[in-house]
Amino acid sequence: MKLIYVVIDGMGDLPISELGNKTPLEAAETPNMDSLAKSGQTGLMYTVRKGIAPESDAAVISLLGYDPFKYSTGRGVIEAVGAGIDVKNGDLALRCNFATLGKGKEIIDRRVARTLSTEEATELSRAANDEVVLESCPAAFEFKNTLGHRAVLVIRNKKCSLSSKITNSDPAYTMVEGLGVATPDVEMVLKKCEPMDHTEAARISAAVVNEFIEKTHKLWENHEVNRKRAAEGKLKANVVLTRDAGHKLPNFFNICERYNVRFAALADMHAESGIARLAGMTSSLLPPPTGNVERDCELRVKKIAELLPRYDCFYIHLKGPDEPGHDGNCRRKTAIISAIDKHFFTGLMKAISRKDSIICVTSDHATPCNLKVHSDTPVALLISGGKIKHDKIKKFSERECANGSLGVINHGYELMPKLMKLLKDSEVS
Repeated sequence: MKLIYVVIDGMGDLPISELGNKTPLEAAETPNMDSLAKSGQTGLMYTVRKGIAPESDAAVISLLGYDPFKYSTGRGVIEAVGAGIDVKNGDLALRCNFATLGKGKEIIDRRVARTLSTEEATELSRAANDEVVLESCPAAFEFKNTLGHRAVLVIRNKKCSLSSKITNSDPAYTMVEGLGVATPDVEMVLKKCEPMDHTEAARISAAVVNEFIEKTHKLWENHEVNRKRAAEGKLKANVVLTRDAGHKLPNFFNICERYNVRFAALADMHAESGIARLAGMTSSLLPPPTGNVERDCELRVKKIAELLPRYDCFYIHLKGPDEPGHDGNCRRKTAIISAIDKHFFTGLMKAISRKDSIICVTSDHATPCNLKVHSDTPVALLISGGKIKHDKIKKFSERECANGSLGVINHGYELMPKLMKLLKDSEVS
């Protein structure tokens, strides 16, 4: 018996007038997911808890069975591990964005309009690592771009441990009980990192991050990459936004040992890969999405088929619908969900046996197109396959799943034990 656990990033949404008061999931053509929902059980789920609009790291930690309020130590650490950086307790790790800074600290675009190539980001990262020297404390650093506008920063103080008790310079996210939470309708200005307690470690950490931001801004403002971008009418990638600092590794229990299974993870992004690795899974970071959904989905199905004989459980994280949610493009989001159903799930259902598999499909959070940020909206959930009894719903959507037999799951970390019990019960029966 296999567990196939598919999480589609940012798929959740709210009804949109342009779509006839439907959500993108409800408006999408999803015959494969609909079939799974019709033959299985459905419900809604708050992936962290009601009132929390989670970032993907906290949501994924929760969906893998860990209470993020107990286990999360900051997205920065997760991203750094996923990017292959050696992180030790006492190092300060931060998730970063390349962004465009205008006059008066105004942030013109938090993601450089998604036009920064990985090659351009690599050039800017190389310049920072080669030319910036931190002087506010005796510290070394490693700055690494990951995909497009995304990057990570790890700072190591040569004399003492650093502290994650600092605020974000990225205004779009704030810290709530140690978790990064999206903040809608904020003024888009570069924030100064501030210590969140009165310790010397927090003061030093805030100062050294501010120094890095200031020095890289001066370096990048007239860097060859940005001069060329400006000449082409593109936004400059002239500042780094930092958020979700962490200074210690999470103490996850080993998920394979806890449930006596062989668990593999396939992820598009470094954060999800890092979490899976720290949880004790075999983690494969897949090639980044190319924009060709058909080809990307076929590659992922092929990888699952290759690994299927060697593992019992699979966590598959698909990035797809999140970006058009952030961009407010409901038509594009709907089209991507339809394409994932057609090109990923058609192939997946051919590769696996429904009667010998438990299949779970959900999302890590909602990214409503009308808000353009994550929200605490509950997401649709289906569990199908094996001998699971069905709800007889007509379509996999938020509206239909609200009537499912699973009801409302109030904490995402409740789902993994439920899936493992279903898996074990199916093997016994």
